[in-house]
Amino acid sequence: MRYLVWALRLLVFVAVLMFALKNTDPVAVKFYADYVIQDVPLIVVMLAVFVLGALFGLLLTVPAALRRRREAIRLRRELDRIQAAANGTTPVVPPEAVAPMSPL
Repeated sequence: MRYLVWALRLLVFVAVLMFALKNTDPVAVKFYADYVIQDVPLIVVMLAVFVLGALFGLLLTVPAALRRRREAIRLRRELDRIQAAANGTTPVVPPEAVAPMSPL
């Protein structure tokens, strides 16, 4: 299985390399306010756009990841409380769980 994954990675790398070698023509990149950068290789523009898209995609996943992490912590605390109740011991409850702190 490991060799199949490496073979697929090699295949994708070769395909991307061939694509990059075919797209080296210089292009003009136009920004707002008539700002133009002349003679930029097309593959550089495509790579920059891909990297920016990947970064924006990762930034969109951050809130969901933080939400899942908070939910996991809450569930772990609840599990500890239930296990302590099943064992007959008194669970240690932090003060903010009993009376949440009010905002200032």
